[in-house]
Amino acid sequence: MDSEQIETNIWEAFKKGDEKAYSLIYKQNVGAMYRYGMSLSSLSSYFVFDCIHDVFTEIWDKRNSIVTPNSIRAYLLRALKNRMQNQLLRKESKYMALNEGDFDELWDEAISEETTLLNNVDGFSKEELVNKLISELPPRQQEALRLRFVEDLEYNEVANVMSINRQSAQNLVVRAVEKLRKSLPMLKL
Repeated sequence: MDSEQIETNIWEAFKKGDEKAYSLIYKQNVGAMYRYGMSLSSLSSYFVFDCIHDVFTEIWDKRNSIVTPNSIRAYLLRALKNRMQNQLLRKESKYMALNEGDFDELWDEAISEETTLLNNVDGFSKEELVNKLISELPPRQQEALRLRFVEDLEYNEVANVMSINRQSAQNLVVRAVEKLRKSLPMLKL
């Protein structure tokens, strides 16, 4: 039995109310969801965990009516992104409301702070230099790279999470990799 079939079987067991399958889905995906959520927002980790738990509460409540996704991880990442955006945009939310431009500004500020911290450290490691270069990419390219290489999603899954078509997802990743390759020789890595 291949991993996709195992994943489908676990999801189907969860849909039938199997708490062990639900717990397994949570354990296998909470780390990726946290990393992704923190990359989308400069708000606290509590906000991200609240949104993650809201996603899991909602899928448990709707388990009888939700479909079996092609990729559970991509499904959960997209659900988290939607939940975070909805929470940030809801008027009754205790968090400030943001429009799309504000969301990008917060992302840029977080990246700027990280870059400043890196610039104040002597003796960068290769990993720090690569991370610094990545932080200088446009936010959408960073998001696409993270989903493709950190979360190990296929291009169609990246496209699904980012609400774009497959070709656009692939273009974002290719352009980001090209920019990184052009910058790496200058760093004499």
